Amino acid sequence: MKTNAEGLRLIKQFEGLRLEAYVDAVGVRTIGYGHTSSVKPGDTISEADAERLLREDIAKTEAAIAKLLGVPVNGNEFSALVSLAYNIGAANFAKSSVRKRLNTGDRAGAAAAILLWAKGRVNGKLKVLSGLARRRAAERALFLKPDLPISQSVSH
Repeated sequence: MKTNAEGLRLIKQFEGLRLEAYVDAVGVRTIGYGHTSSVKPGDTISEADAERLLREDIAKTEAAIAKLLGVPVNGNEFSALVSLAYNIGAANFAKSSVRKRLNTGDRAGAAAAILLWAKGRVNGKLKVLSGLARRRAAERALFLKPDLPISQSVSH
């Protein structure tokens, strides 16, 4: 896993751990640390299963991010982008201004664009969700935190 400890902590903090299936704020059935694939009503898992699912989901997100980046990034930038994409989905990240700005070398613009992803659809309408706003602020702060460059393997 290329996501650093701070990125993993951020994902766990904002996803929270739920061992029973629930419907999240935007109507998606979820379990564990934000796992959404094949979750059915009444599903339960152990904490160990939640950790395993999280690591599997993060690995998929990391692979998607690595393919979408056209510039080298440091560990904090990468981890912040993984947290963002873990939450909004790789397809949304692919068409985001965060990715577009970063790939043109506009790191400050990319960091600012992270904050634009604080809305969720509630009852069919987009509205700013306070939890998402806090998460985006934390992701932006991690993105901007100086760090050593990581392997070039995450630049493409």
